[in-house]
Amino acid sequence: MKRMTKPIIEISRVDKYYSQDKRVLKNVSISIEQGEFITVIGPSGCGKTTLLRMINGLTNYSSGSIRVMGKDLEQWDWVDLRRRIGYVVQQGALFPHLNVRDNMAFVLKLAQKDGLYTKQRIEELATLMGFDSNQLDAYPAELSGGQQQRVGLARALAANPSIVLLDEPLGALDNITRRGLQIELSRMHKELGVTFVMVTHDLFEAFRLGSRVVIMNEGEIVQVGSPKDILTNPANSWVKKFVEWEQLLA
Repeated sequence: MKRMTKPIIEISRVDKYYSQDKRVLKNVSISIEQGEFITVIGPSGCGKTTLLRMINGLTNYSSGSIRVMGKDLEQWDWVDLRRRIGYVVQQGALFPHLNVRDNMAFVLKLAQKDGLYTKQRIEELATLMGFDSNQLDAYPAELSGGQQQRVGLARALAANPSIVLLDEPLGALDNITRRGLQIELSRMHKELGVTFVMVTHDLFEAFRLGSRVVIMNEGEIVQVGSPKDILTNPANSWVKKFVEWEQLLA
């Protein structure tokens, strides 16, 4: 029998309006369990990034409810919430004036962790990401795109978050680097047991990494399931065409 656990993220009947005539999210509901790797895919403008940003309060919602780690989103102290949720965007969004070590340590310094803990944690992250000690003194401009993305991931993981949100983190990379980082993301997820929620526009990536895949269209979730379920039992003709079309483009 499967052990019942409380969802780490619960999104219930959420709507988002930017104006009276512009409804970006429509009655969105999904529950995400601790340790899942959720990938979110759909056409541009379908609401993927808006949904991701709502989880840690960067974008508000018009109606419905969101609970994170058992607490209504409105009850969280925003600083505390965002320290518990790692966030990764395209190209890492690193601080150009800080070296690799200080970029990785940024969240720990905000949390006022002591120097010894921070030093040990950076050493752990450097090993996890495949950086040697000399590379920790390098600045973002001296790194490749893939290396910058690894630093961004390390920074997101530094404070041992329960959730990591990833907004198309590999979208700007060449295919070889991207495939390598997909393998690393999968490995890290299995090792750390952290909940990953990742927006991507790459169907291959979504199906390769996701324990469940969320397919969105025009602000709605049209299907949630394992890659196998979606491929063998698409929810409707639109999903069937989307999956077939995206596979042709891959």
